[in-house]
Amino acid sequence: MATKNVIADLVKGEKLNGHNYDVWHKKMKFMLNEQELEEYLTKEMVAPTEAQPLRDHTAYQKWNQKDRSARYTLLSSLQNDQIGQYDELPTCKALWDQLKFSFVGTSTTRLRSLVIKFEEYTTNPKHTMSGHLRMMSNMIGKLRDAGHALTDEQQALGVTAHVDEAVAVHCENTVALDLFGDNLIQYSSTGYPFS
Repeated sequence: MATKNVIADLVKGEKLNGHNYDVWHKKMKFMLNEQELEEYLTKEMVAPTEAQPLRDHTAYQKWNQKDRSARYTLLSSLQNDQIGQYDELPTCKALWDQLKFSFVGTSTTRLRSLVIKFEEYTTNPKHTMSGHLRMMSNMIGKLRDAGHALTDEQQALGVTAHVDEAVAVHCENTVALDLFGDNLIQYSSTGYPFS
């Protein structure tokens, strides 16, 4: 009964897409661990032959039933248009491995793109400082999840470089506002009407 409630919540919850694999795969591992099905992500069992003893067939049937439950949990967490691409995979492990290959890609390429994104990140003057810090924190977290943990010094240098950019933009805006105010005072003291 508890498993059915978990699956029902999963069907309503956030689905795997091209941007959330890191979080999704952690949630799936937690969920399958809770259901005592996590081992099916990494292990497969070969179907016994006719000549093998009945206990092997019974063990395989039990394994196959639990593997299907784990596979169904993974399939239920996919976007509807993705299910057809993956539902023919025979085991939970095959599905898990294929999803990892499809959504993570080459780890070196992915890591390189995350590092470049972090290094080339520029502040957007339309965003607040807390928005910039949140973006930087997310990028640092993605780098850590990809296996490239930045040192405290690297994190501080990256964040302060962007804070300096934001401060420079703020200073430019302040100078422009001061100049506008000076011009406003100058025009008002000359008696010329504003057009």
